[in-house]
Amino acid sequence: MATIGTFKRDEFGFTGLIHTLTLEAFVAIEPTEKRGDKSPDYRVYVKSSGPGEIGAAWKRNRDGQEYLSVRIDDPTFPAPLDCRLVRNGSGEEYALIWDRQRARD
Repeated sequence: MATIGTFKRDEFGFTGLIHTLTLEAFVAIEPTEKRGDKSPDYRVYVKSSGPGEIGAAWKRNRDGQEYLSVRIDDPTFPAPLDCRLVRNGSGEEYALIWDRQRARD
């Protein structure tokens, strides 16, 4: 498990920085109109290198704790990144956490 981003909540959703070995981007996660049960609750936009949608996020709840399930994709990635945006402690900061998918036996 790795923290690849830090975010703050604002009046438009969430803004923050994603930082990995190959990616550094200022990102906004903004609410979107739902068009069905499986459609995303948020869209993910890169703001640092010009506007562009790079993903989507869905509201989730586990053990009474709300979080966002975030999928980020880019043509340079070998596969999409599946992450969770969770509150970092009791403050107003949020952490974007990525876990590598493990092969099933």
